[in-house]
Amino acid sequence: MNQSPAASRSFAPVLVLGLILAFYICARILEVVSSPVSRTAIVALDVLSAVAFALTDGAQHYRLRGILVFACICTVVGNLVENLGVTTGFPFGRYYFVELMGPKLFHVPVLLGLAYIGMAYVSWALARLIMGRTDAPITGTRIVTLPLLASAIMTAWDLAQDPVWATVLHGWVWLDGGPWFGVPVSNYLGWYGNLFVIYLLFALYLRGDPARSIAASRASWRPALIFYGLCAAGNVLQVASSYPVPALVQDPTGKLWRVADITAASALVSIFVMGGFVALAWISLMRQQKPATG
Repeated sequence: MNQSPAASRSFAPVLVLGLILAFYICARILEVVSSPVSRTAIVALDVLSAVAFALTDGAQHYRLRGILVFACICTVVGNLVENLGVTTGFPFGRYYFVELMGPKLFHVPVLLGLAYIGMAYVSWALARLIMGRTDAPITGTRIVTLPLLASAIMTAWDLAQDPVWATVLHGWVWLDGGPWFGVPVSNYLGWYGNLFVIYLLFALYLRGDPARSIAASRASWRPALIFYGLCAAGNVLQVASSYPVPALVQDPTGKLWRVADITAASALVSIFVMGGFVALAWISLMRQQKPATG
């Protein structure tokens, strides 16, 4: 039986997204096993697969132009604020990047600037699912409430990841340490504010203009939910990592931290906070899929 052209067009993005998810899974597995692959190459696979996912999945919901606008907002605002942070200590705290993240644009690694796109996109998608009515135009209070929720969802990811990548792997260094396993509270306040600006700009771009969004099927929202869930699962895998790290690590203030405590805390945040957002999004999606009854 021959497929219709419409079915073929809908199958192609699913196939591409499945392949991208496979690459992302490989990156997360490589992060926790001993292998000859360089750490920077693993980071690149992680980040670039997330970017590819955002562009592919986002084009189905906001057209190619819309997702490119989102990517530009993430890249420009993210790089500007990160460079400001490294130079002045505002809004995150005093820190700098080291070689693990690869080549830099000014003071910020190129891969870090790109990392905003992938996770920012899936966090935005989860926020839209949790708030319900994914086909509704972004108007009124949703212009603010969606960015507020999406910022919280992505900050949960950073809450789980930052102590691992900073204190354990030294992808960046917090000069004054901090209570969250060497990470300052100011990082999360600055991170939330930075994300809110990104999401607010995108919400204003989409505001009340149906031509900038596509009335996609409910099922088309599942891949973003799966991606965020896989990210949480990848964080949990760090508990059983065979990648060689010392039992104790020291932050620049001289305070010692147990690596096992850091990875356990990351896993708990990933299960109960990130996993909580996944559960809420899934429940909302299931409710939206229920047929109306008379």
